[in-house]
Amino acid sequence: MQATVRTFSPVYRHGSVLLDDGTELPFSADVFAASGLRLLRFGQRVRVRVGSADAAPAITALALATQPLPP
Repeated sequence: MQATVRTFSPVYRHGSVLLDDGTELPFSADVFAASGLRLLRFGQRVRVRVGSADAAPAITALALATQPLPP
């Protein structure tokens, strides 16, 4: 699914995205590191994979909207 970057910390390498339905989901530094990206900008379109961790939705993969998601 696609989303828009809401926040990103280049120091701590984590942030959050807004899904197209308006739901805000955070992503961890580990998810960002696995993406192979170096930086994200506010408003940038990304593709995310959402799974559930402890019954709450969580981002498990992140990529630019034009790239495939990592395994």
